[in-house]
Amino acid sequence: MSLLPSPRTSSALLLAAGLVVTAFAPAVQAVPALPDAPAATPTLAAPDISLTHVKAHLARFSKIAADNGGSRAHGRSGYKASVDYVKAELDAAGFTTALQQFTYDGATGYNLIADWPGGDSGQVLFAGAHLDSVTEGAGINDNGSGSAAVLETALAVSRAQYKPAKHLRFAWWGAEELGLIGSKHYVDKLASTERSKISGYLNFDMIGSPNPGYFVYDDDPTIEKTFKDYFAGLGVPTEIETEGDGRSDHAPFKKAGIPVGGLFTGAGSKKTAAQAQKWGGTSGQSFDRCYHSSCDTTANIDETALDRNSDAAAHAIWTLSAGTTAPPAGTTYENTADVSIPDNGAAVTSAVDVSGRTGNAPAALKVGVDIVHTYRGDLTVDLVAPDGTAYRLKNAAGTDSADDIRTTYTVDASGETANGTWKLRVQDTAAQDTGRIDSFRLTF
Repeated sequence: MSLLPSPRTSSALLLAAGLVVTAFAPAVQAVPALPDAPAATPTLAAPDISLTHVKAHLARFSKIAADNGGSRAHGRSGYKASVDYVKAELDAAGFTTALQQFTYDGATGYNLIADWPGGDSGQVLFAGAHLDSVTEGAGINDNGSGSAAVLETALAVSRAQYKPAKHLRFAWWGAEELGLIGSKHYVDKLASTERSKISGYLNFDMIGSPNPGYFVYDDDPTIEKTFKDYFAGLGVPTEIETEGDGRSDHAPFKKAGIPVGGLFTGAGSKKTAAQAQKWGGTSGQSFDRCYHSSCDTTANIDETALDRNSDAAAHAIWTLSAGTTAPPAGTTYENTADVSIPDNGAAVTSAVDVSGRTGNAPAALKVGVDIVHTYRGDLTVDLVAPDGTAYRLKNAAGTDSADDIRTTYTVDASGETANGTWKLRVQDTAAQDTGRIDSFRLTF
């Protein structure tokens, strides 16, 4: 969250822009897929957002800061590396991404915008978080927490192949800590016709504070109710957010007449005795005693708050975009048991047993892979058929420096008998990295 008590409005601070566009529940189960739902089918519930995945993004932000002088601030190499990481994840998941450049205080800044294909382009539901830290530290709660939750929710949209009625757009803002510079730049550059298409903007800034409160923005009644209803369903009381009014990236959208809402777990203000009784934690202590300081590290996170707020973000995005999820045709066999991948070691496998089918596997067998890893360039990945035939899905490529593999491959397995034990085989071919197979699924 920005240090400033309220947003500055001078457009003289906002200079030339450019867009660069690039084009868990035990283990094995068979799930019959449903046909595409008609338009009148009620919206399906949002998926659970994996806390493990969100924390993996935070760990990556922490490493980026450590590798780049200790921060991810505007104009520093750590900020650009953070943008590159998020962009690579989104590009791999099928989003259309764009980098919007701006200049502030003599340095180039970046906003990252990601659009999910489909939905009514005349009704855009927008969710965002600022990606920069202050210069004093890595900024893991402020605002790695919001950035990671928005990223993982976007990736969940991709994994579900969600088909919203509204168009979904996500953003990671630059230079928020210097006065909301990136988000103001974005809004100022929007034509009035484009502004009118945004049905709502959801902001997530500091959602894992270590002594947390549960605060909901009260700027738009529909968005506010959506969040409040979610927390009420958990039995978690909420309060109206006041500490951050005008101090985060929703402010430029609100000023432009766009409905806004969001979540917050508190910054430098102290938790009252009544709030401690309501939420737990320590009264008389700041919600985040490491606010804007060097101790805002991965240790400065309340995991329960981060998990609840990440799930609330997904709930709001699914609810307010009012769409449907169309499962792939056929039957899905899935193994969700974690399998550790030894560092520079022997190959490991995750298996699914397929039975009750006739004939051979399809010519377009869908192989869903979810691997959490700190350097996917070291990994080779194969699908192994029941007779032992291996189909290479991914070669090790040392130049592929991103982490994690979350994608669906298509394999011509028409020469294989469908029934039997199929395996996903993964091997780490180089040292100094860790990871696991999170899940493996086949869709016939």
